[in-house]
Amino acid sequence: MTASAVERGGLRNHPAYWAFVVHRVSGVGLALFLPLHFLVLGLMLEPATADAFFRWTEQPLVKLAETVLVVLLAVHLAGGLRLLALEFLPWSDRQKTRIAVAFGFALAAGLLFVLAAW
Repeated sequence: MTASAVERGGLRNHPAYWAFVVHRVSGVGLALFLPLHFLVLGLMLEPATADAFFRWTEQPLVKLAETVLVVLLAVHLAGGLRLLALEFLPWSDRQKTRIAVAFGFALAAGLLFVLAAW
């Protein structure tokens, strides 16, 4: 790629760049969720707190957050599988196809969860 293409942001329009961004953002989102998950697990030790928490999780906004979490997990998994495929499989011109297929599977998994949850 020429210097002028780099200056125009040509590298940032490549599907591999966006796959990298989505993988990093989903990883950060999951890393931020993990301490909250451990906090909730600690709260489950007392039955009264657990009952109150389970009632709270019935709210629509919490259901939406669960859906976002599952989509983040699916996208992060697909991005990791994409990286493994690019690392261990022979390098080819099908990189864009691999990216699209990986994220297609991730989106399908997230949408299946949404359909099952509602």
